Amino acid sequence: MDNRQIRQIYFDHAATTPVAPEVMDAMLPFFTEFYGNPSSIHRAGRRAGVALQAARRAIAARLNAKAAEILFTGCGTESDNAALRGIALARRAITGADVIITSAVEHKAVLATAEDLRDRYGFALITLPVDAEALVDPQAVAAALGDGRHVAVVSIMLANNEVGAIQPLAAIGAACRALGVPFHTDAVQAAGKLPLDVEELNVDALSAAAHKFYGPKGAGILYLRGGTPFWPTLTGGSHEGGRRAGTENVPLIAGMAKALDLAETLRAAENGRLRQLRDRLIDGVLATVDGARLTGPRTQRLDNHASFVVEGVAAEGVLIALDLAGIAASSGSACSSGAQHPSHVLAAMGIPASQSSGALRFSLGRSNSAEDVDYLLAQLPMIVGRMGERVSG
Repeated sequence: MDNRQIRQIYFDHAATTPVAPEVMDAMLPFFTEFYGNPSSIHRAGRRAGVALQAARRAIAARLNAKAAEILFTGCGTESDNAALRGIALARRAITGADVIITSAVEHKAVLATAEDLRDRYGFALITLPVDAEALVDPQAVAAALGDGRHVAVVSIMLANNEVGAIQPLAAIGAACRALGVPFHTDAVQAAGKLPLDVEELNVDALSAAAHKFYGPKGAGILYLRGGTPFWPTLTGGSHEGGRRAGTENVPLIAGMAKALDLAETLRAAENGRLRQLRDRLIDGVLATVDGARLTGPRTQRLDNHASFVVEGVAAEGVLIALDLAGIAASSGSACSSGAQHPSHVLAAMGIPASQSSGALRFSLGRSNSAEDVDYLLAQLPMIVGRMGERVSG
């Protein structure tokens, strides 16, 4: 078959997004004309420094934060790592607090970091369970906090990357704030899709990554509330107020600021459009694909996110067949692609490995249309039917 005749539909925006044209335009001058080091005192450096601080102020405004509370990192994973290590180690040094609280459905950037702090540094780790829709109970967080004296940091994600569940973050944050316990959220999947007002969310630290909201790969945000104890992970320079050493990537940071501004401007209208497409997709899959089951909440989920398990098929085969039909999708976290073990998120939700092996994730974006969804709904039942016949045969 001539691949040029196959329509190409991208349903994997949870993994990454294309760089918006406006974002590309915002970055280009800093690759060529205004290329100075923002720490240099000459004119070229000052020009880059002005752009860097303008981006910091713009991002802070979108988060309802102060500019000095915004740190620039290389990605969401680095932001998660820096937040957990930086806060936990500083809090223990100051107060002796040595407990980390997180949930069983966090991204590996949080879970692996928390486990490393336990195994290498001797912290105690409390990993809270979730319900069948991947939601954390705020009362469970409150119970784990106790009087808060021994808790170094709490980290609960805002929206889950595999099943789209939106956590009751403000309530969790309020419980932490009442006891003076720093609260971090991994908002990587939520950025550009949900409001990131750090005051309304009651967070002390927040991580995000540009490439999830039509910005460039290689740029991340760490919001760190003023006064929050923090030890830098990267040392060797006074960049970012001494909290993250390394020359700032001005082109990518300028692009990230533009991408967040654009995403916030479009968010309300785009979320409404995507919600209609998402519901059309969910209803269609559940009605036409034998053995399909929705994972995560039906309503308390990201507007662009639809995820399923399909009984009796292996996701890898379905995804390959979809790709041959011109549809890009995934089975879950792109950061775990190629892993042979079942999803820790689905396992925490109580979904057995026999079903989670058939996990599918469709995440919609600006380029998608109702015609794209209808094409998927025409292809997926046939593909799953063929796969099921092979297994039963």
